[in-house]
Amino acid sequence: MFRTALRNVLAHKARLLMTVLAVTLGVAFVSGTLVFTDTLKKSLSGQSAKSYEGVAVSVTSYGQGRNEEGQKEGEPGLGQQTLDRIKALPGVDTVSGSVSGFAGVGDENGKLIGSGWSNKGGNFTPVKDGKDPRYTFTQGAGPARADEVALDRATADTGRYKVGDKVRVATNGPVKEYTLAGVFTTEDGAVQAGGSLVLFETKVAQELYLKPGYFQELSVAAKNGTSPEKLLADIKPLLDSRTTKAQTGTALAAEQAKQIEKGLSDLSTMLLVFAGISLFVGIFLIYNTFTMLVTQRTKELALLRAVGANRGQVMRSVLTEALVVGFLSAAVGLLGGIGLALGIRSVIGSLGAKLPGGAPVIAPGTVVAAFVIGVVVTTVAALLPAWRTGRIAPVAAMGSAHLPASSKSLLLRNILGSVISLGGIGLVFLGVSKGGDTGRMIMGGGAFFMLIGMIVLLPLLSRPVIGAVRPLLQKVFGVPGKLAAQNAVRNPRRTAVTAASLAIGLTLVTTLSVLGITVGKVVDRMSTEKLKADYRVSMSSDAGSLDKSVAETLAKAPGIKAVSPQSAGYFLVDGDFRAASGVNPAAIGRLLNIEVLSGSLDSLGKGDVAVAEKTATKQKYTVGSALKLTYDDGREASVKVGAIYKDMEGLLSPYIIDDKILSEHSEEMYIPEVYVNVDGGASKAAQQKVVDALGKNPAIKVATQQDMRNEMGGMINTMLNIMYGLLGMALVISVLGVVNTLAMSVFERTQEIGMLRAIGLDRSRVKNMIRLEAVVISLFGAALGVAIGIFLAWAVGSTLAKSMPGYELILPWDRIGIFLLLAAVVGVLAAMWPARSAARLNMLTAIKTE
Repeated sequence: MFRTALRNVLAHKARLLMTVLAVTLGVAFVSGTLVFTDTLKKSLSGQSAKSYEGVAVSVTSYGQGRNEEGQKEGEPGLGQQTLDRIKALPGVDTVSGSVSGFAGVGDENGKLIGSGWSNKGGNFTPVKDGKDPRYTFTQGAGPARADEVALDRATADTGRYKVGDKVRVATNGPVKEYTLAGVFTTEDGAVQAGGSLVLFETKVAQELYLKPGYFQELSVAAKNGTSPEKLLADIKPLLDSRTTKAQTGTALAAEQAKQIEKGLSDLSTMLLVFAGISLFVGIFLIYNTFTMLVTQRTKELALLRAVGANRGQVMRSVLTEALVVGFLSAAVGLLGGIGLALGIRSVIGSLGAKLPGGAPVIAPGTVVAAFVIGVVVTTVAALLPAWRTGRIAPVAAMGSAHLPASSKSLLLRNILGSVISLGGIGLVFLGVSKGGDTGRMIMGGGAFFMLIGMIVLLPLLSRPVIGAVRPLLQKVFGVPGKLAAQNAVRNPRRTAVTAASLAIGLTLVTTLSVLGITVGKVVDRMSTEKLKADYRVSMSSDAGSLDKSVAETLAKAPGIKAVSPQSAGYFLVDGDFRAASGVNPAAIGRLLNIEVLSGSLDSLGKGDVAVAEKTATKQKYTVGSALKLTYDDGREASVKVGAIYKDMEGLLSPYIIDDKILSEHSEEMYIPEVYVNVDGGASKAAQQKVVDALGKNPAIKVATQQDMRNEMGGMINTMLNIMYGLLGMALVISVLGVVNTLAMSVFERTQEIGMLRAIGLDRSRVKNMIRLEAVVISLFGAALGVAIGIFLAWAVGSTLAKSMPGYELILPWDRIGIFLLLAAVVGVLAAMWPARSAARLNMLTAIKTE
């Protein structure tokens, strides 16, 4: 029986090719993900360990904390005295302190070099022979004066800077010019990620990023013969355990390796989810293939039963075929996965990100996963067809090979499908009523059962749905159209399984599209309809704070009509921490469209506060209510509520106060953005005036309202395109399923096609019949997927509506139309080979075929 199974695999190579390809794609996706993440994890961990070579103990400061009254306490960092005490310990060789923060370098056109979020600045700290072991200088030396800097080699090469050149460097304040003292190489993660690194003289870096005389981190090297553990034990008593953390360099490298692994796990999980979707879709193709093969070989299998093979032997022979196919698919898929991992690396590199080098890591677990997935998925999908082979009676060797499914089996299937579908729909509505994360989790389970129920019910749905379009097909395409519709529902189970793979893919694509576009429109309205300012000024990294001098500089610049910072701060209100926005009372009403419900924003200029509607309702505030505030510096004040305004989540905090008052009580202000209006309104020339007023600072971005729209739309479109790309694998497998179904359908109907040719159906109309059959099946699956996708998008959107004011479901009919058109194109393309095969059949030979 084993030899028979192997001969059957070899005899049906063409028919099993699509199955092998489908499993190969899924296995390649899984193994490629594992190889890529394992390689990246090893490279980053090795890089992290290398950066801590020579560091026996690392001491990190958490900065100042807050006591129960909300007042800051403790030192802002590790002071020089702490450094000197550690340096005096007998086992210490050297101690170097470091500080870091954002620093941006402009190229010759003033454009920021590197990725904004990974552009860093730090201090050059020579510890021995005038060298800092973290950096290897290829040109010049480290900065020794306040007006000098050093650059990493990649940044220097990009900006075409040489030692002695003037370099324009920006932090969060005005741009400054420094002399380039040296160029270095480093293992620093920011540089390896495609960013830049600027080294300042230590005192300059401390003034920029912390406080004179303080460091954020100390790196301690041990003398020969002193263990890191002994040194750590000696250092800990010298530190305040509430605000500092000390650990060995080895432990720190291991901790960072764990963080790297945790960070990569999210990427790995996302990719594996899409790989799972592809494999799930592939199961339908495998199931369909083996079902059709078993049906076509009914006489052969019955003959085996007649000559003595028992049910178990016949069933095992089919499972053996599945095992061989699965093993072959897994082997090819593993090799494809290695290539896919290298491809992912190249794509990320082409986008500007730098990934550390290293050979691909093929872990034993990856190999095992590839073969287990390939073999198990194929075998599981073939189980039901294999079980059916055991039920073939020997007498079937003398009967027809193509017996329709009994009405009883379809009745049971329809009842089961209805129960599962209704249960899934019920869970979705329950999730809608619950809302929040809990509701969305319940909804996810409901969506899963809905899809399963839909798959079970598809044979029932196929007849009326396809039957409804039969008159149209007959009217437009004549006899080929009528025959195509009849063929599509001739075997409802096969049609259902073929359409199911497309339906699953289109369900996910439609859900993501509707949600993405709807959320994009909501965020767009929230950020721009409430924004009256001509420009928003922010850091290029979109994560840093502007210096307070930015607003001051713009307020003095000619042609500027109104300026207001949007400072983010905190204060205690009757003992509870509350977020506050500091604004310019004289200008904010002209820059933001704030809907005042009671009171007036003019009261902000008198020292009052404005409170958002939801907060005012919850706290029972009205205009004139007295609030007891405790500011960041510990000082207290009694202020009145001067206005109550409609919430502006994403733009303003629940409390608004005069920026001058907030800054008086804060040592460091966090200013994410400054809003600006110019004389004559927004224009290219006006935008350039704002840029020029800020000294053409490469670290600062001046965005128009359209820029903000494009930025938000670009982010959402990028996310959707990534999702489309990942789901594309499932759709490719769906296409293979259509090809396989049609190819085997043509094989089964060889005699019938010969008869149609004999009575006058020419080759072109035979091709049209096969093509239309493919289009009908594809559109049936696509339309069902789109409908379910819209329903799920509505359900998920309902749980988001409460947290997103103005949420309103938007159906992107243009994209939905494209999805359906693509489904029709998929049908036409999938039918090319089967249609050509059907048209080339010799009619006399076909008529004689049994």
